[in-house]
Amino acid sequence: MKRLSYLPDLLKKTGQLLLLAVLLCTAESKAGASVLQEGQFICKSDIASYCRNYTRFAYLEKELAALYSNDSAFIWFDDVELNDFAYVVYNNAGQMANEGLPQSFPYAQRFEAIFNQGVDRQVETELLISSLYLFYNRKVYGGLSEQDSAGTGWHLPREKTCLTAFNDSLGLKPSRRLFGQYYNLKKGLQRYLQIEQEGGWDSIAVPSAEIHVMPGDSAPLIRKIRTRLYIEGYLNTNSGSLVYDRELRQGIDAYRQRQHMDSDSLINAALIDALNINVTERIRCIAVNMERCRWIPDGISNAPTCIAVNIPSYRLLYIRDGITVLESKVVVGTREHRTAVFTGDMAYIVFSPFWNVPSSIYNNEIAPQLRLDPRYLDTHNMEWHGKQLRQRPGPGNPLGQVKFIFPNSNSIYLHDTPSRSLFEKENRAFSHGCIRVARARELAIAIMQADAGWTESEVDNALNSAKERYYTLKHKIPVYIAYFTAWADQDGKVSFFDDIYQRDKKLQKLLLEE
Repeated sequence: MKRLSYLPDLLKKTGQLLLLAVLLCTAESKAGASVLQEGQFICKSDIASYCRNYTRFAYLEKELAALYSNDSAFIWFDDVELNDFAYVVYNNAGQMANEGLPQSFPYAQRFEAIFNQGVDRQVETELLISSLYLFYNRKVYGGLSEQDSAGTGWHLPREKTCLTAFNDSLGLKPSRRLFGQYYNLKKGLQRYLQIEQEGGWDSIAVPSAEIHVMPGDSAPLIRKIRTRLYIEGYLNTNSGSLVYDRELRQGIDAYRQRQHMDSDSLINAALIDALNINVTERIRCIAVNMERCRWIPDGISNAPTCIAVNIPSYRLLYIRDGITVLESKVVVGTREHRTAVFTGDMAYIVFSPFWNVPSSIYNNEIAPQLRLDPRYLDTHNMEWHGKQLRQRPGPGNPLGQVKFIFPNSNSIYLHDTPSRSLFEKENRAFSHGCIRVARARELAIAIMQADAGWTESEVDNALNSAKERYYTLKHKIPVYIAYFTAWADQDGKVSFFDDIYQRDKKLQKLLLEE
């Protein structure tokens, strides 16, 4: 049987190295099954015996059985020697750091002997390589268990991944394509791994006298910042100048814009703190967000219309026909009142809404005020509606002029707000859990134009009517609330966001434990 030695390099270019290799290999194994001799097939007793001897792979016993259930022929051998596809599996497993995963796998020394010293065709070797294949696919395409992801506060739907399904005509089905952001982050990871390999960047110690540096100033600090930005790619050259010149200003502006920091020519403590996060921490951050990508069905990125909110970046995107038609700053829940990670379908919009006061806010905030001031409800435009306290539509209503409802058990929705000043802050975790939208009016206009054909003036009339009005959408809009502390563009340029709910370290620990 001819060995296809050119295939690994060819498949690497397509980005489907392991998956297509296994697909082709299985098809080839099927074609050659008739010439295999007795004793060169895999049976259930072989798998059971193997799992007793290789206990660190014993959890894969059911998947191994499924792998050989339709065709028990050897997969990883051509006649008596390992085929190219076995080497593909081994090479990929040895490069899991490029997938943001710990660079280790069980029985590494045994595999090293198999692939470096050669081995005869035998059941044990066949099953070891199949185990490595399943191990790799579980890690890269499956990710942590649903229980583990839920433990980090993630309640978006998980992709169901079957790693051993057969197709009668083609053999193994390839594993699913991951959420598109995974591949962007992977590009970014390669850049930061290279930076780390080259020594990373030094921390910048800031003398108190230099904590506020303006364009045109000269100081030793400037040279350190220039070098730091050059290493990460925000400057094309490193002149070594001590002067805060136009070139450095452009590099700082590019850095602040990429990291969603306030635009400011001043070199201050906030900028230095961000620059002093070392490259190893950046790599870990990218890795945990690649893991989060494994939890997302790839179909989400192909949804023609949706609203997406990323909690750590304090951003909302309204996507229609695959194009972002609106982007807005948002305010999210505090650490004590965290905005949940989940999905729902926006079903209706409420113009000039009443605000139904949650019992927790009434008990903790309003009731104490009522005891001090019996007229508190009147002065705050509130009323009892049966047993429900609510605030009437108007300028002081916390929901502003509109709210967007996607029914869910978390009682979270998008809404306008009269507290506009909060949107000017970099850190915007101030709400009780709901999401305040800076451009709520524009969002209402964009949705209503598409769903009902309303004009801008018709939307404004509904917003300012002081009378609550419900509109049921003809076409529900999926809403995804996610938690990503790193996000990359198609070129692999990464934006990093504060881990406001302190979830990254827990996820890092889970990945290491796995």
